[in-house]
Amino acid sequence: MGHKVVVFDISVVRALWETRVKKHKAWQKKEAERLEKSALEKIKEEWNFVAECRRKGIPQAAYCKNGFVDTGVRLLDKIARNSLTRQSSLSKEGHKRSSEFVFELSGEHWKELPDSLKEQTHLKEWHISNTLIQIIPTYIELFRAMRILDLPKNQISRLPAEIGRLKNLKELNVSFNHLKSIPPELGDCENLERLDCSGNLELTELPFELSNLKQASFVDISANKFSSVPVCVLRMSNLQWLDISNNNLNDLPQDIDRLEELQTFLLYKNKLTYLPYALLNLKKLTLLVVSGDHLVELPTALCDSSTPLKFVSLMDNPIENTQCQDGDELIESERDRQHFDKEFMKAYIEDLKERESVPSYTTKVSFSLQL
Repeated sequence: MGHKVVVFDISVVRALWETRVKKHKAWQKKEAERLEKSALEKIKEEWNFVAECRRKGIPQAAYCKNGFVDTGVRLLDKIARNSLTRQSSLSKEGHKRSSEFVFELSGEHWKELPDSLKEQTHLKEWHISNTLIQIIPTYIELFRAMRILDLPKNQISRLPAEIGRLKNLKELNVSFNHLKSIPPELGDCENLERLDCSGNLELTELPFELSNLKQASFVDISANKFSSVPVCVLRMSNLQWLDISNNNLNDLPQDIDRLEELQTFLLYKNKLTYLPYALLNLKKLTLLVVSGDHLVELPTALCDSSTPLKFVSLMDNPIENTQCQDGDELIESERDRQHFDKEFMKAYIEDLKERESVPSYTTKVSFSLQL
């Protein structure tokens, strides 16, 4: 018996497939319309937009206002123009930083400064970060033209007394190192405007001699072990920004109103139970951030919406984790966490400054996203 072969008219097969194609195209169109109206598609569009902005180095404030992402075409054009301007500015800044007056060093293969550095006493700026360098040499006193000492995230355990010879020093950043004290000779740098000692974890006091820093407008001593506001800080008459968050403060001094120029005061992650009425005398204070978990008393005027002061009371929700690392690993992980928290709060505070009012509550969410 032979094989049975079924023969169709080609027109019948063609009509069948045309019908299936039409149905598939109709389904695709319907699915596209559904996705267009879907919130998930909107979120995807926003994240793609945010990823592109981050890739181009566009600041968050340019496209995100009060938590909402503006993905409009006109905004894209504006951001593109601003980005070109910013890139031009960064290019100029990069050229400036690479000039013959600037010394830069980074990388964990560096355990000490190069010997040739001591011959370059004409330098005005040092930018040294993420190295294993532990000691700043005493010959730093030879750099009389020094204006900026930017030394974050190294292994520096002490600063030499000779740093006090740098009479032209404007900025000193020794954040996230291993300092346990600050030399009193630093008080001789009377032109110092910015001092950042944050994230050293072990600092408990600042020498009284730093009272001489009358030009200081920015002081950051967060993420250490201060139990009170240093007396020398209260005598910095030009101080505008003070960050003493994440320390061991239980109260504030009654003469805190000596800081008449203070504009930003960061106190969160301490154990303050009350805020003194002297804070109301700080007429230029525009931002006050505290942790409200332990607060039982505060001047009601701080919460008055008619004043220019933005008062933020953060409610922490600590989670106790069982630690199984050894001592050194625990310290390093703590340092990294403090650095992350600081970057988060920096972005949060910048956003607060752009808002007309303070949000009624804030929830901090930590997550990772692979773009």
